[in-house]
Amino acid sequence: MPYLAVVVGLAIVLLLVVFRSLLVPVKAAFGFLLSVLAALGSVVLVFQHGHGADLLGVQSTGPIMSMMPIFLVGIVFGLAMDYEVFLVSRVRESYVHGHAAKTAIVSGFKHSARVVVAAALIMMAVFSGFVGAGESMIKMIGFGLAIAVLFDAFVVRMAIVPAVLSLLGDRAWYLPRWLDRLLPDIDVEGEKLSREVPAPTGPTADPDDRPLAEPVPIR
Repeated sequence: MPYLAVVVGLAIVLLLVVFRSLLVPVKAAFGFLLSVLAALGSVVLVFQHGHGADLLGVQSTGPIMSMMPIFLVGIVFGLAMDYEVFLVSRVRESYVHGHAAKTAIVSGFKHSARVVVAAALIMMAVFSGFVGAGESMIKMIGFGLAIAVLFDAFVVRMAIVPAVLSLLGDRAWYLPRWLDRLLPDIDVEGEKLSREVPAPTGPTADPDDRPLAEPVPIR
């Protein structure tokens, strides 16, 4: 529990600095916890209770090794935060450059979703390869990580995140003034620069025509 609290707490602080929002880091932390719980639940279902164990070639079932939750939390946290930062930073960048909240969501996911899907499929393929190993521990780790990536990328990041951002609207990017003054201003999205460059106007202006830097996923 202390390990999980430290990991989630540091993630909230870092995302608070990057996105300058109260609700977005909390949403990201809850999404990460959902992915971890889904992966651990799937591992317990197969490797402890034996449901579908024959399909994976599991010879015997039993208690889950004690290091599995710690191992799973560490790796899933890195992958989940990569996907979160890659997707939401593009939405945030569009928003601070003057687009409406819902327009920014559409623009951000249109430019970033395919890359996240491709990265998630690659990681799932890698982790699924461990399921074919003879050792039960390696099977368990590969299966748990593959389920975690599947759930986090396609359920949390592609469905829950845009839905929550759309429901929140402009409130998703709210930050109290006193907290804004305390946090270091790293200006990831170039908000200050956007204030000096006028937005395109006229009948041919397109919200997606504004040049935005494309972030590169770590994983």
